[in-house]
Amino acid sequence: MSRAAGPGGENGGEAIKHAHFIAIGGAGMSGIARIMLRRGIAVSGSDARDSEMLAHLASLGAEVFVGHAAEHLGDADTVVVSTAIREDNPELQAARERGLRVLHRSEALAALMTGRRAVAVAGTHGKTTTTSMLTVVLQHAGADPAYCIGGQLVTTGLGADDGTGDVFVAEADESDGSFLRYRPHIAVVTNVEADHLDNYGAFEQVKENFARFVERVGPGGALVASADDPVARELADGARGRGLTVLTYGEAADADLRVTGFSPRGLGSRFEIEGLGELTLGVPGRHYAHNATAAVAVAQLLGHDFATVREGLASFTGSMRRLERKGEAGGVQVFDSYAHHPTELTADLRATRDYVGQLAAEGRAGRIVAVFQPHLYSRTRFFAAEFGQALGLADVAVVLDVYGAREDPEPGVSGRLIADAVPDGTRVEYVPVWDEVPAVVAGLARPGDLVITLGAGDVTALGPLILARLG
Repeated sequence: MSRAAGPGGENGGEAIKHAHFIAIGGAGMSGIARIMLRRGIAVSGSDARDSEMLAHLASLGAEVFVGHAAEHLGDADTVVVSTAIREDNPELQAARERGLRVLHRSEALAALMTGRRAVAVAGTHGKTTTTSMLTVVLQHAGADPAYCIGGQLVTTGLGADDGTGDVFVAEADESDGSFLRYRPHIAVVTNVEADHLDNYGAFEQVKENFARFVERVGPGGALVASADDPVARELADGARGRGLTVLTYGEAADADLRVTGFSPRGLGSRFEIEGLGELTLGVPGRHYAHNATAAVAVAQLLGHDFATVREGLASFTGSMRRLERKGEAGGVQVFDSYAHHPTELTADLRATRDYVGQLAAEGRAGRIVAVFQPHLYSRTRFFAAEFGQALGLADVAVVLDVYGAREDPEPGVSGRLIADAVPDGTRVEYVPVWDEVPAVVAGLARPGDLVITLGAGDVTALGPLILARLG
């Protein structure tokens, strides 16, 4: 496929000349739009509200609109949507009436991967950070990959871009099964846990879809999988049986790339990969050491030497919303995290606890104040008890009401379910009114404390407001 050509073929039919994105401001949609713009495709799009991302895309040549209306389609031949777009959206209705090609964002992304060696990173947790780390490593190695991440790199503020190299690194979203549209040369599975049960119904269906994802890897391809996750191990065994190259990683004794000697170092860490050498990271948490090791495995499969990969990882400064430090005021540090599953809350709060423990050794001990906004009514209903247990790792927990996103409210399901499940001994405040949260948190926090906002909704906007109150 020509670098300037529109995607077509198996996923898109005829080449795209003008793509219109409904909800173009989202992380995934805006990234695909950016790559299309770089390839010379006309792009337009709309979103419910204005944002810096809309302004950025406009500066690259996209025509953007705030609000949804049928006339926004213009002369588009293709409309790109996500699972969150409902059929009654006026732009989608108009596209159907006009007989335009309608692509799910994963179909558009799959088409953009055509002609490149695709690396698709999947997993219930850790896929954004692993994809980000791998992208930075390959950039450092001079490979100039195309990439599409579900978050933004702290260094560049970008979550996607085209590259001149032959590798395309993509985060593969399992939430709606759309990762089954990709045909990766290398697949990564970080872990497989119960989540998105509103879509799957049961954990067995989640596991089946991950198995189908690995089956999408063609002959001569490879799988990188966690040796510490039981489902990922099963997938690795099956892939070996199909003749794929398999590399496992983790702390298990039989991991191909075994993580040893992990130790926190301030807001970073140090660890070793047995037989390869030592690595240092500028992001905290044992789980990030595992993500980095997965990136090492992929880089090895792509032919890059460990010394170069190690330098690239040392330069990695994180992804936005992944334990991102927002600032300090009144002696209180504020961090932000996208964690929205009990396992993710547990990992981030343990990493935070490691950091606080180091501060205590220096005589600067403080408490952890966790500010959590549940995401989706279904997830809250399924995992309220587990969320409560995870928040027990904090000293103080502030629980917001549910951010419904694509879901309608459910009777009896609110943030109160989680607040009531937090263990005794942890101070808990249930604050259902979003605007009241900054004042409540500022009133709870004391000099030396660490505040961390957690969740996939608009809780991320609270960090600056909390800092302003503290200041």
